[in-house]
Amino acid sequence: KPGEQKHSKEPSSLQCMHLAVVACGDRLEETLIMLKSAVLFSNRRLCFHIFAEDSLKPEFEKKLKEWPSSYTKKFEYNIYPITFSVGNAQEWKKLFKPCAAQRLFLPVILKDVDSLLYVDTDVLFLRPIDDIWHVLKEFNSTQLAAMAPEHEIPKIGWYSRFARHPYYGTTGVNSGVMLMNLTRIRNTRFKNSMIPSGLSWEEMLYPLYQKYKNYITWGDQDLLNIIFYFNPECLYVFPCQWNYRPDHCMYGSNCRGAEEEGVSILHGNRGVYHDDKQPTFKALYEVIRDFPFEDNLFQSLYYPLQSKFLDTVHTLCGRIPQVFLKQIEKTMKKVYENRVIVYLGANHRY
Repeated sequence: KPGEQKHSKEPSSLQCMHLAVVACGDRLEETLIMLKSAVLFSNRRLCFHIFAEDSLKPEFEKKLKEWPSSYTKKFEYNIYPITFSVGNAQEWKKLFKPCAAQRLFLPVILKDVDSLLYVDTDVLFLRPIDDIWHVLKEFNSTQLAAMAPEHEIPKIGWYSRFARHPYYGTTGVNSGVMLMNLTRIRNTRFKNSMIPSGLSWEEMLYPLYQKYKNYITWGDQDLLNIIFYFNPECLYVFPCQWNYRPDHCMYGSNCRGAEEEGVSILHGNRGVYHDDKQPTFKALYEVIRDFPFEDNLFQSLYYPLQSKFLDTVHTLCGRIPQVFLKQIEKTMKKVYENRVIVYLGANHRY
């Protein structure tokens, strides 16, 4: 495809976990830290699909080449220009945050990819992507995408209080972490409020936007909620620890899964990595950002994180440090054990 940057041969879908992100404006650093968190903890090989403005492409290439080879060998990447296959490109670009609507077109653009995890730039992985990738196997015969609820409590949820359009379930879903079986999406005729016979994904997007554009607040996320309102059987809902946001702790802890298992994927929406409103979120972002790739994970990542968290206990999110630390500690122990076992096993053979 024009403008696409390929790096080494495409492995089969069985070997590779596909991760997509859309980066425009000032999201270069955030995106790189997200990719870094993915590479630090993943087990299987990763394929990154980075959709970016033309001006960011050389920056991404420069920064990714600076990573040590012990990590760059764990992934390959493609960089794509921002493109919209139907409708007015300028309208799509302005729909919500710059270029965010690009995620709606992933099934159309990535025709050779079977399944994909899409994440926003402000996401951090606190455990291997392998673990959420396994959710694909839990889909039943009609499910083709997975998202987490927008809120756990309907009476204080945004959609249940303010939405002026249809939305999924009782609280809507959040599209910042979205697992997709692209093959199924491409092959499905979707029920909708426009044509009784159903429409393909690509056929549906622009008419749906035209119908609801005066009623939507959160752009492409609202369109996804409308789609799955009419097609609820197509959606798998995963629990809140896979898309943990400030809303889950800033009014008191309301994500039971995170309390039990720890946060699996952190989603720092509302710009919380870059201000002082939620210092627990900012602490995680800064520690992963500043971690030197080949240092000891416990000494240079986990212990600094514990130390930073001591300064956040005055906040509601900071009062539950175990929620943020439990999963990342477990993950680092596994990474360490794997390295030691592999190292000892290699030496044992000689």
